[in-house]
Amino acid sequence: MSISIASSVTAAELAAAGSAANSAVPVQRPAPVTNGSADTVKLSESQQVYQLYNQGQTVSQIASGLSLTVELVNSYLGIASGAS
Repeated sequence: MSISIASSVTAAELAAAGSAANSAVPVQRPAPVTNGSADTVKLSESQQVYQLYNQGQTVSQIASGLSLTVELVNSYLGIASGAS
């Protein structure tokens, strides 16, 4: 699978924007085109936990935010519980 990323702004528009920067007329640029769901990535529950943890959230914050138990969040992160 290949993904193509193309800019909606042409070289001529960029040149015009550069020269128009000194004028009083604002440059109108086309709105970015999005494909709605094509731009969305679905993360698994464990991936969400890992990402939130890497962003600095605590285990209890993650558990609460994702409606999970602390034990399950610890399991996803590979954190052993204190009880043996």
